[in-house]
Amino acid sequence: MIIAVDGPSGSGKSSTARGVATQLGMRYLDTGAMYRAVTWSALDRGLDLTDTAAVAERARDLKLEVSTDPEHQSFAADGTDVTASVREPRISESVSKIATNLGVRAELVRRQQAIVADSLRDAGIVVEGRDIATVVAPEAELKVLLTADPDARMARRGAELNGGLSDAELRDQIVRRDAEDATVAQFEVASDGAVEIDSTSMTLQQVIDTICRLAEQVQKEAARS
Repeated sequence: MIIAVDGPSGSGKSSTARGVATQLGMRYLDTGAMYRAVTWSALDRGLDLTDTAAVAERARDLKLEVSTDPEHQSFAADGTDVTASVREPRISESVSKIATNLGVRAELVRRQQAIVADSLRDAGIVVEGRDIATVVAPEAELKVLLTADPDARMARRGAELNGGLSDAELRDQIVRRDAEDATVAQFEVASDGAVEIDSTSMTLQQVIDTICRLAEQVQKEAARS
């Protein structure tokens, strides 16, 4: 089974998808972290992020190791562990330049689809990002659009960064990233067949439980058909 979770910045996609994967015994893929790893590599090489051809080539050449264990997330870029580094503010400030690079997107979508295909030999996978239900895994049996109001998203992103940014910086990061990423990915409107969940007033566990119940319903319906 494939569960696709899309949504805007700070909506809780990563924590939710990781929790669902853990609860259902599935694998987990954080596609946003893959874009962050390419960002880290491009900055590490001193590339001009506006040089789309050079950055796309870096993405194609990058040896990227991605863990799909929801309880032990790790990422390595050309042998360097970047699990913590990809969450640094400097990466957050630059990742949209990478995520809107169509050459990078094509390469990472190819890699993401390979990971998804491999997961189907096992227990399936929960994949989260911006364009999972529409591009990466349109065949997903369960598609979720996870949303929340801007204040809730700011609070969640601030907690994730342990107070590393001011309110103005947080708002800019969330609003600007959404605006930039919306030019290449549809994540603000539910795709065909997707269930929209507004998590503004819900706890993380409530959101996880809701998606798990939906997944169980989908599996029961599939078993009956």
